[in-house]
Amino acid sequence: MPFKALHLSESVLRGVQAAGYTDPTPIQLRAIPAVLSGNDVIASAQTGTGKTAAFALPVLTRLGAHGRTRVLVLEPTRELAAQVETAFRDFARFTDLRTVAIFGGVGYGSQRAELKRGVDIIVATPGRLMDYLKERTLSLQDINILILDEVDRMLDMGFLPAVKDIIARCPRERQTLFFSATVPPEIAAIASFALRNPTRVEVGVARSVTESVSHALYPVAHDQKFELLVALLEKTDFDSVLVFSRTKHGADKIARRLKAANHSVAVLHANRSQNQRIEALAGFKSGKYEVMVATDIAARGIDVAGVSHVINYDVPEKPEDYVHRIGRTGRAQAVGDAFTLVTPENAGDIRDIQRFIGQKIPELKLEGFNYQPITARPAHVAGPAAGVRTKPSRQGGWNRFGGGGGRRRARY
Repeated sequence: MPFKALHLSESVLRGVQAAGYTDPTPIQLRAIPAVLSGNDVIASAQTGTGKTAAFALPVLTRLGAHGRTRVLVLEPTRELAAQVETAFRDFARFTDLRTVAIFGGVGYGSQRAELKRGVDIIVATPGRLMDYLKERTLSLQDINILILDEVDRMLDMGFLPAVKDIIARCPRERQTLFFSATVPPEIAAIASFALRNPTRVEVGVARSVTESVSHALYPVAHDQKFELLVALLEKTDFDSVLVFSRTKHGADKIARRLKAANHSVAVLHANRSQNQRIEALAGFKSGKYEVMVATDIAARGIDVAGVSHVINYDVPEKPEDYVHRIGRTGRAQAVGDAFTLVTPENAGDIRDIQRFIGQKIPELKLEGFNYQPITARPAHVAGPAAGVRTKPSRQGGWNRFGGGGGRRRARY
């Protein structure tokens, strides 16, 4: 079914075409009619399946022409707020609708100026939005569409009190949309007072990983962990790599050591200034940096085309974060690979992840590294497990999981 069969406005359809979209994804096919109907909606789908367009396109159609501030989108992080506002702006390029992104880490001046000029759509993080509400720079009295994106992440980050306050400031007569990759039971605590008889839209298994991503475990001794990371980068045919660390200090340390090994590296975590975060993400998207080392701030919704590999340097604390992390590759039906470096103390976490996603993750090995199988079954040596893709390297024969000969030249 083409987008034009979904009853979007002509100006929005032109924006879709200009943005390079072709056919709608399954979540868009189901969510767009539900949002256009005016009903409250809880929508969940695997990460990387087009959830932003699933709510942005029907919302823009419903708004029509420029007027009062009628739409509020809440996001858990600055990066997501900026990214989603950009998507709204791109899709609305053939309309007179105005958008603004409101988040911390930058000055108030330009944001206040945009609000004063008049906008139709606000995309905001809860903290900075509350600043403006408390100083009465803006009011939510005309909001008729409220969107909570990545709801589970907002609750994880402790935003529940602020979110409840923001919801209470919106008119009771409104449409409320919840969008997330996972919808855990905790969301019921906020859904019970924020939503009215919501339509439930679910595409795929909430806990499953995207089928276009192949993933593997690399068990290794703790003192060889960084050396294994370097070996994987040397022996893997990649376009760009996102490396996840559990901590901000750990991300900085990994990045310093990778730079010393002659890799071009960006760093993204909450202790970086907003300008540093913007530059890191922009440089990674443009290809200036071949590797980005990040905390879980980059695990939700960050959409960077061409991320061929995700490497979990540290096993995530929560099983659902594994799904979100590896969803940064294999986006928009592209293929991708995800590696997880596993030390003996991570065995319990890996079992939790495998139970959560309902499948075993293959264990692989590189020669020269101490190896202790996580499971009782025999380890795979110097090559992929059954069902795991390989691909000849453009630089000389290394497959994507470290077998073969030759070395990839890094781009700088």
